[in-house]
Amino acid sequence: MGALMIQGTGSDVGKSVLVAGLCRAFANRGLTVRPFKPQNMSTNAAVTADGGEIGRAQATQAIAARVAPHVDMNPVLLKPQGDRTSQLVVRGRVRGTLAAANWREGRAGLLAEVLESFERLRAQADLVLVEGAGSPAEINLRDGDIANMGFARAAGVPVVLVGDIDRGGVIASLVGTRAVLAPDDAAMIHGFVVNRFRGDPALFEDGYRAIAERTGWRGFGVVPWLTAAARLPSEDAVVLQQPASATSGRVLVACPITRHIANFDDLDPLKLEPGVEVAMIPPGRPIPAETALIVLPGSKATIADLAFVREQGWDVDIRAHHRRGGAVLGLCGGYQMLGRSVADPSGLEGPPARVEGLGLLDVETVLGGDKLLRDVRGTARGARFAGYEMHLGATTGPDAARIVVHFDDGRVDGATSADGLVAGTYVHGLFALAEQRSAWLGRAARGPDHHAAIDAALDAIAEALERHMDLDALLDLAR
Repeated sequence: MGALMIQGTGSDVGKSVLVAGLCRAFANRGLTVRPFKPQNMSTNAAVTADGGEIGRAQATQAIAARVAPHVDMNPVLLKPQGDRTSQLVVRGRVRGTLAAANWREGRAGLLAEVLESFERLRAQADLVLVEGAGSPAEINLRDGDIANMGFARAAGVPVVLVGDIDRGGVIASLVGTRAVLAPDDAAMIHGFVVNRFRGDPALFEDGYRAIAERTGWRGFGVVPWLTAAARLPSEDAVVLQQPASATSGRVLVACPITRHIANFDDLDPLKLEPGVEVAMIPPGRPIPAETALIVLPGSKATIADLAFVREQGWDVDIRAHHRRGGAVLGLCGGYQMLGRSVADPSGLEGPPARVEGLGLLDVETVLGGDKLLRDVRGTARGARFAGYEMHLGATTGPDAARIVVHFDDGRVDGATSADGLVAGTYVHGLFALAEQRSAWLGRAARGPDHHAAIDAALDAIAEALERHMDLDALLDLAR
């Protein structure tokens, strides 16, 4: 029936959250809604029911729309995995590795496949909500664009532009975007939204009016700072925070931020737990001595990140933590790092190499074979879990006899050290269920299941958008 594209004046102005909120708001009105992002760049991905992968944000938007994630919702996904290189995923399947210099020439050839995915979704839905990437004001990237105006014009989809007032300069960013766009591109934009407003919106009435007068666009609303957005899965960036020190009675979980960290949203459910503190440890900072559990997260370049761990001295911190009787858990790439060695004979992540691991697990990893993508359920440490697998390679060795995960289909996964303090598994999303968090934290979990928390956050965001945006006018524009 209709489609609407949400673009932004820059990255991280809140496009993903607004699209998710709009998906839930219009689904609550009884419409059949589908999210869509032509091109995404993210190391956080989700597995779809048809065995592919898409950006985590689009999977969250599908949940908001109350539909299953599908590869058509994010037909082009770039997953950075090394300096100036990215893995190219098209319609959920890996299609090779691209250097940054090759992307600008190659992306135009993907437009036809992007449009095919979009048209399939449009045929299924009353409304398709499209998310742009970065900003259309990056006019140096306009030739061959498939993420913003290149897509909007090819598909004939009207655009609403979002500006972030919290970062300052929202009038200049919206008016400036209008000024630099080519006339045909500017004609696709029909209005604007001011996002992340703190305080009394009446104080911005003159500014809101000035934007409308200088751009010729109508305003669709001023959206307040949405605190519920913090409960949605992390998408494609980590805010480098000072490592926190645990206070009395609190459990500290520490996660080093490696250079190619991936699927770090695995730790999001732990943040739901009262009395649990999750510290994302930035480069240059030690892992706090009072840490109860160290989690080594996934990686898009395991060998490179293993070298980075040593460069930061985190390998020393991890071994000291283990000697003190502390627990260590490796997830996917982090699991591989904990073993005795990691080999990449085919050069999947870079030059062919075999390197020594951290040696806390008596296993070895060889990267290769087809990428494994599937949703999984089962038990770990006697508790239920529901997650997904997304990895290349196989890990084998004596410690793999001490199994971490028992899948419902009879398969097993993971390895545990002889002293029981170190474990690794390829399962992502392990902490989503409260009982599984209890199994790793050594205490009764009191927070909600992660899926329920996400759903409640989406409802809260949708309710706020109903109050602060003109959704009826947006729907008319989409039609």
